[in-house]
Amino acid sequence: MSRREPHKHAKRGKKTNGRHWQALSLGLVLTAFATAASAQATSLPEPLTADDFLSFDEKQARIGQLLFYDRILSGNRNIACSTCHHPEFGTSDGLSLGIGEGGVGLGPTRTAGTGDSRIRKRIPRNAPGLWNLGAKELKVFFHDGRLSIADTFENGFNSPAEEWLPTGFNSILATQAIFPLVAQFEMAGNPKENEIAGAIHDRIDAAWPILAKRVRTIPAYGDMFVEAFDHITSPEDVTITEIANALAAFMALEWTSHDSPFDAYLAGDEEALSQAEKRGLDLFYGKANCASCHSGKLLSDQQFHALGLPPFGPGRTRNFDPMVRDVGRMGETDRLEDAYRFRTPMLRNVALTAPYGHNGAYPTLEGIIRHHLDPDAALASWTPQTAALPAAPWLEAIDFVVWQDRFEMERQRSVRDVTAMTLTQGEIDDLVAFLNALTGTSLKTPPFGVPQSVPSGLPVDQPD
Repeated sequence: MSRREPHKHAKRGKKTNGRHWQALSLGLVLTAFATAASAQATSLPEPLTADDFLSFDEKQARIGQLLFYDRILSGNRNIACSTCHHPEFGTSDGLSLGIGEGGVGLGPTRTAGTGDSRIRKRIPRNAPGLWNLGAKELKVFFHDGRLSIADTFENGFNSPAEEWLPTGFNSILATQAIFPLVAQFEMAGNPKENEIAGAIHDRIDAAWPILAKRVRTIPAYGDMFVEAFDHITSPEDVTITEIANALAAFMALEWTSHDSPFDAYLAGDEEALSQAEKRGLDLFYGKANCASCHSGKLLSDQQFHALGLPPFGPGRTRNFDPMVRDVGRMGETDRLEDAYRFRTPMLRNVALTAPYGHNGAYPTLEGIIRHHLDPDAALASWTPQTAALPAAPWLEAIDFVVWQDRFEMERQRSVRDVTAMTLTQGEIDDLVAFLNALTGTSLKTPPFGVPQSVPSGLPVDQPD
């Protein structure tokens, strides 16, 4: 098949590649970027300690706790950050693809809603856990890395807001916190439903001042901001930046976790792990080669890799691409070599955050491990019933439509950054045991917890 030469042009500070999709023949990206499994053992990381995390103010975190559980930050005042990131479900939601604006309930029992308020689209990606997001080492967020620390737009970040991003954030975590608020299907709502959704369709930064006014005009919030932020002398001074900084302070302090049996073992306690967990550790850092990507103190290289997970849902792609598919990192960079690659997740408390993968394709740790061992075989045996998708009959026509596109499925199968290997059932069991040993021992006693009420007076998400 012939291939066009790439046509390069400037696009808002990002590199682009205009090659036609037909150029992605089988093996093209695999040849360029394949990562062969290494038989050499990887050294254990240094222990993760409090020194590896940014410092945050506890008074600001107390505001952030209330805001995290307060529906005041959503366009229709019907969903909070906690709805998709609740501690009852490992700071995720127990679903493959989230049910955002318009849904009803919490966690795996959340439904897609009814009538005019029902959801119009599933969230394209799995809701990640929030553990250790205050780590100093973190430089990139979201499954496709569309937020990163960079000078692309001369404001310290490469983000979906581009040059319209506000300034003054205390961390990349704070920067991340403002984007779900203005995402139509996550928290903002649909056009003509509320002033937030309407403002977003003018420009992304137009909604944040409206949200900030909502918050600061509630007397209890206004007083708390004046007390917690030195540069805030009256509630009128509060902007989305202070709101984001408070949210980041809460998330970072509430969900810092480095007291698992694995952490104790790294710190020198040889008895912290069982024999099965030690065998799993040896596999993780040796024969199974997991640490080639899940490396360092945070168990992530913060890079992007193609695993060939079973595709489903609305996908996430480039603005000009009408197809229902998820192109991964390429949706951010527009580079063909980034197609179908997703960020390596961190693994502390991974046993609590099922289902697994960027789209939650596997409900168990064994399932996602087996996929890593042989992506092609796993893809062939995977069935739609495996996905945790709340019923939404009006969306079923697109939930698995990508499987009907032979060319798209071939393109996805052509990209693999892992090579097949064989492990015994016992070895897989040992790996699962080790991953369970990454669970913190003090998770039931967080610094703040779930508030009984919030200043807005709106309902607080509580599990059944």
